[in-house]
Amino acid sequence: MLRDGANKSLWQETLPLYQPKHKIVPEKIVDVLIVGGGITGLSTALELQKAGKECLLIEAHNIGFGTTGGTTAHLNTFLDSTYDQVISDFGEKSAQLVFQSVKESIETIKSNIEQYNIDCGFEHKDGYLYSQNPDQTKELEKIFDACKKVGLDISYVNEIPVPIPFEKGVKFSGQAQFHPAKYIYGLAEAYEKAGGFLVQNCKLESYESNGLAEARTNLGVIRARKMIFATHIPPGINLLHFRCAPYRSYAIAVKLADGKYPEHLAYDMYEPYHYYRTQEVNGQKYLIAGGEDHKTGHNENTEFCFAKLDSYISKYYDVEEVSFKWSSEYFEPTDGLPYIGHLPGFTDNVYVATGFSGNGMTYSHVAARLLTDLITKGQSEYKSLYDPNRIKPVAGFSNFVKENVDVVKEFIGKRLSKEKIESLVEIAKGEGKVVKYEGESIALYRDERGSLHAVNPVCTHAKCIVQWNGTEKSWDCPCHGARYTADGRVLTGPASKDLEIVELKDLVKVE
Repeated sequence: MLRDGANKSLWQETLPLYQPKHKIVPEKIVDVLIVGGGITGLSTALELQKAGKECLLIEAHNIGFGTTGGTTAHLNTFLDSTYDQVISDFGEKSAQLVFQSVKESIETIKSNIEQYNIDCGFEHKDGYLYSQNPDQTKELEKIFDACKKVGLDISYVNEIPVPIPFEKGVKFSGQAQFHPAKYIYGLAEAYEKAGGFLVQNCKLESYESNGLAEARTNLGVIRARKMIFATHIPPGINLLHFRCAPYRSYAIAVKLADGKYPEHLAYDMYEPYHYYRTQEVNGQKYLIAGGEDHKTGHNENTEFCFAKLDSYISKYYDVEEVSFKWSSEYFEPTDGLPYIGHLPGFTDNVYVATGFSGNGMTYSHVAARLLTDLITKGQSEYKSLYDPNRIKPVAGFSNFVKENVDVVKEFIGKRLSKEKIESLVEIAKGEGKVVKYEGESIALYRDERGSLHAVNPVCTHAKCIVQWNGTEKSWDCPCHGARYTADGRVLTGPASKDLEIVELKDLVKVE
């Protein structure tokens, strides 16, 4: 199973690539086109197919390639946007609806596992949140009171499941964990058995909506009555790109020498916070720990994030081996709640699900239910709560979109002197760097064989300058989260076009 980075996650280790029934897109008009083969796209496609809609799901790579393959797979009703924040911004009734929706989401996941006999290590767990200083304790008490108001089963505790000093702790019931890759493989099989079309390696190149939704892909044109973007962030340039900030989070899976793995889920209250749990895969237990989050493209030394996380965990656990390490991207909404519903700026047959913060596993099935209700019934009790159109365009936004479509700056000369560049810039094998050359910015990468690659560092989405991610070996855009391979090919949107290749003359292998 492949994913969008150089590091392999725990979930990929023993899974082969998924092999769908179909390798070409159907020529007929389908009811719903779902773009994106992660947990949100697959769960939504299955719900719609069960509801009688003929669906086609396309994925640019393989299913689970993006954030679903890099999650730490916590299933929470306690969320990154705490209920005291939601009450303050949206009111108590809305906060109760949020809790209701995420509680139903976990119930749906459990129901799918039982109905389709998916072996994915699903377990109910308690979650623990703990403070470590007086300021955190005050915040924890506010969180506790708000959780009581929305109906979450929460209580104060004297012990937590991790060997970390704490001042005050709470336990909230009704949480869960699972193996996300095995789960989505089960969803994909159920979806195809229900008659749904699933096509991998089908890259969306452009789309429009005028009566029918029309998507142009590398495998042909697809026409659908409805279209859903389950791509983590919609492609193109849209208002949501300015209301969702891209972040990267880091995770490690370690073996413990003394076998003292935590029995439940745990979270501290630092910013960014650390989180912990245990997962057994093929008879081997692993402690999964995550944290060290930062905005995408805003940290030059991404390998140091892993080192900090490893060092922090080693203070409290007897780590025998770091078996896996990986990072993943998520999008933080400006007002704390996801955007699920009609895509702003498009006709009402184009939908989106984005802005899940660090709770994508849970919100995926909130989106599946909400979008299915909107498409089959025209209404949902959660429609206004998660409506993407609750945000209004800023002044001048339409002009910005117009000016930024297909306007990537091209080099005057596409052939540059490799010999001269190498005399000015030292780049080690496996390293990337954005440098200045004769007044132009160039993104350079030297592969493990010593060959130098050059691309235009101007992101093809909205003209920001990409930054090198040393641990995942990718060019990451700090503005809206687009990511590219070392040689400029799109890994994840919102960009749909590769970085411009800059040809280097005198290509001589460097030893």
